[in-house]
Amino acid sequence: MKLPYKIDPTDRINRKRFSVVLVRPENQENIGLVARALKNTGFDDLRLVGLDRLKPEAYKTAIHCEDILDQARFYQSLEEATQSLNLVFASTARFRKTFSILTLQAAIETIFSYPLSTHIGLLFGNERTGLTSEELGASNFVFFISQASRQPSYNLASAVLLTLFSIFSHSSGEFISQSPLPLLRKEQEDCIRLILRKLKEKGFIHETNKVHVTEMVQDLFGRIALTEKDRRFLLALLNKAVD
Repeated sequence: MKLPYKIDPTDRINRKRFSVVLVRPENQENIGLVARALKNTGFDDLRLVGLDRLKPEAYKTAIHCEDILDQARFYQSLEEATQSLNLVFASTARFRKTFSILTLQAAIETIFSYPLSTHIGLLFGNERTGLTSEELGASNFVFFISQASRQPSYNLASAVLLTLFSIFSHSSGEFISQSPLPLLRKEQEDCIRLILRKLKEKGFIHETNKVHVTEMVQDLFGRIALTEKDRRFLLALLNKAVD
């Protein structure tokens, strides 16, 4: 598979494979501070969902990081922003019953259990509301950053910086890649949609449990991080057992 980025052989963590995805950010100054967080830690791919342009306020706080903003990419939907990624890790400050949540350290360990060619998305939500349950469903793994108290939660730029610094400071020999390369996120989501459709057709999913079961399925198959082999087996199983 041709990678959408060039691998720097001197970069032990392959920072080019990481994309920071901001969903519905409200404060343009926060976007500029996020650009500084990327620059400080050597990352450069910024994706913005729900915006079509940046305002001068973003550049006001992105001192010496204007290039990060200049090359930022804009998307109308989260699905569009993540379809070229293999794995998506979503940050949340709220615990959800239907999503398994990792600590930041566990998320870093999970990231480095996959090959260095795995294209990783780091997903952060709106400053006030965070990520919705539907948006969390577009991720493979959900993580939280520990803090001394539940409130206030970390500022958006602080959460991005803490996450990127944890990746940046990762020691090359600490974890060994063991997991196979997942499918692109678009292919994973297509497979999950098929599973949900089959379950709905058989009456397992209905109006009273639709949200709960959908989130459970998204969490389960997100954590599996489907590979091509998984997909072939799962589709064969569904065709045999559900049809």
